[in-house]
Amino acid sequence: MTTASTPIKRIVIAISGASGAVYGVRLLQGLRALGHVQTHLVVSDAGWLNVQQELDMTRADVEALADVVYPVRNIGSAIASGSFRCDGMVIAPCSMRTLAAVALGLSDNLITRAADVMLKERRKLILMVRETPLNLAHLRNMTSVTEMGGIVFPPVPGFYQRPQTIEEMVGHSVSRVLDLLDLPQADAQRWGGL
Repeated sequence: MTTASTPIKRIVIAISGASGAVYGVRLLQGLRALGHVQTHLVVSDAGWLNVQQELDMTRADVEALADVVYPVRNIGSAIASGSFRCDGMVIAPCSMRTLAAVALGLSDNLITRAADVMLKERRKLILMVRETPLNLAHLRNMTSVTEMGGIVFPPVPGFYQRPQTIEEMVGHSVSRVLDLLDLPQADAQRWGGL
């Protein structure tokens, strides 16, 4: 719940064409549940195909989870400018094509332009890269983004909490991303030691 003493944070969520649209959707749901975060959503054409293929959700269902939605080709959107104040961006999932465009600074659509803005403004950029096995180009692009200040976060499940469902594995990765955004949840499961 937002109070007068709780500042609103702005987070950009992008869903690109890799498998794993559930990560972007669960992030939107988690951010909405926090109550003091304004979400800005952009989805690639392939991202929408994956939402349709992998989830029982319509485009309208996903868009309803965000406060503001932008078309991927609208480079004139607010999130394309460094003057737009925000607290971070997550590309979830991040395809290898999107990773390469970010690594090379191509800014050829709104996802890659917004990511470029995060890097140039020294704001938090998290890429939930989805591909395996990795080739040398993938690894070099990950290194390049890391050297520029981005965080490469493959959604690799942690098994120390003995997850029983895919939902629990996805939830663990989403909680870790929210921690990286300095938006921890009270109910997040944490390692307590042996």
